[in-house]
Amino acid sequence: MRGPSPPLRLAVAGALSQGAAVGVGRFVYTPILPGMMSALHLSSSQAGWIATANFAGYLVGALVAAAPTFGRAPRLWLTIALLISAVTTAAMGLASSLPAFLALRAIGGVASAFVLVFASTLVLQRLARDGRGGLSAVHFAGVGCAIVVSAIATGLMAESGMDWRAMWWVSGALSLLAIVAALRLLPADEAAPLTATTPGAAPIRKGAGSLMLAYGLFGFGYVVTATFIVAIVKTYPAARPVRPFVWLLVGLAAIPSVALWTVIGGRIGVRRAFAVACLVEALGVAVSVLRPTADGAVIASLLLGGTYMGITALGLVAARGLEPANPSRVLGRMTAAFALGQMIGPAFAGWLAERWGGFGLASLIASGALVV
Repeated sequence: MRGPSPPLRLAVAGALSQGAAVGVGRFVYTPILPGMMSALHLSSSQAGWIATANFAGYLVGALVAAAPTFGRAPRLWLTIALLISAVTTAAMGLASSLPAFLALRAIGGVASAFVLVFASTLVLQRLARDGRGGLSAVHFAGVGCAIVVSAIATGLMAESGMDWRAMWWVSGALSLLAIVAALRLLPADEAAPLTATTPGAAPIRKGAGSLMLAYGLFGFGYVVTATFIVAIVKTYPAARPVRPFVWLLVGLAAIPSVALWTVIGGRIGVRRAFAVACLVEALGVAVSVLRPTADGAVIASLLLGGTYMGITALGLVAARGLEPANPSRVLGRMTAAFALGQMIGPAFAGWLAERWGGFGLASLIASGALVV
């Protein structure tokens, strides 16, 4: 029996990489956070700063990953970043102080940015070269799949009485398993780098500034809900029946979202699809605080999950079109703009939540950013 084709193997490797570093490494903080806040008596502001540390590291990683030196061995740097992501995830279960949490999440953020830049460069460019660009949906679906797995795992551990520390350890182990599988599927680096960066490289095409601004606003707009949705829903008595399933619904909706928005982008244009998806997500973010009920929580979860990875993919596709001969440069800059927006979001939301008495105002501001 024949195994999967090389392009499919590559797309699956990308999905496993994204799932390990982003779906688990970045987003598992969301379902673990309520338990951490309760056990350690963390304030909303402190919880926001821990998330912001991760995104600050992500910003640094995006800027560093754009350097030409790293583009010469994408598989090597991807491997190193994946391992660091898994180790820092597991190590969160060993820490107890705020400075330790901040340091670990910052290092993990650097690693996740490297994974996004190099997995996207390595996988998307080779798929495009082989005429299998449609498999990029598989690559991006890894984040949603990992969220589903981590939601089920953390939910089962919570039901069995395991604490937040065990959740971090198991999450790190799950990441490591995904990494081992990904590295078995990834091809070796080619003799020449996939992208050529020279001092005389052509300038990025007109329109990059508006796209990067939109991507930064998207980073700010999605991250408040993506970080705090489980904690938000926990405060709604009417949403009690769906509380265990909120993060699971986000992951399930995220799995097909890239394929869905790619089709929409093919019909109405990538930038128009990006705009429509941001409006849909803005609705979900607003509903998360304007309708404190079970159906409101479900709608918010589905709209968030059904858009944020689709918007991420649409933004990267649009960026590659600006500089097809050297995508790593523009991908790094886009990732930096996104990271800046999502770095500001959690700290701002946590600070505002302590003064407002909840995440309502912060979420509505985030919804407004998505509309813009």
